[in-house]
Amino acid sequence: MVLQLTKAEEQVMKILWSIEQGTVQDMLERFEPPKPARTTVATILSILENKGFVQHENGGKANIYSPLMKKKEYSKFQLSGVMKNYFDNSFASMASFFAKENNLSLEELDSLLEETREALRKEKIKK
Repeated sequence: MVLQLTKAEEQVMKILWSIEQGTVQDMLERFEPPKPARTTVATILSILENKGFVQHENGGKANIYSPLMKKKEYSKFQLSGVMKNYFDNSFASMASFFAKENNLSLEELDSLLEETREALRKEKIKK
């Protein structure tokens, strides 16, 4: 079972996913101002390690962190939860909701469907 990330944990994970591995300092450099304290980021990384999201290697002066869970895996878990909890596990209901909420035109819907078809074709070719 995948655990839910807090907003702060998710912020750190997004940075770590983008850099693939790094020290606390590497991550701090990528935060928008106001930047959190170094100890805050280190504490969040420790929590993420306990939850099984990251691991670290001793890099001499500083630990080097890397994600154990890929962004795609976590995104899939999150979207599945939203679909299950808010749309009765119906992708069609979820897609319809977002299309209506974003006031998509028929052309935009057609374009979205075509992009989805193309992505699925490419995924099949990879396998």
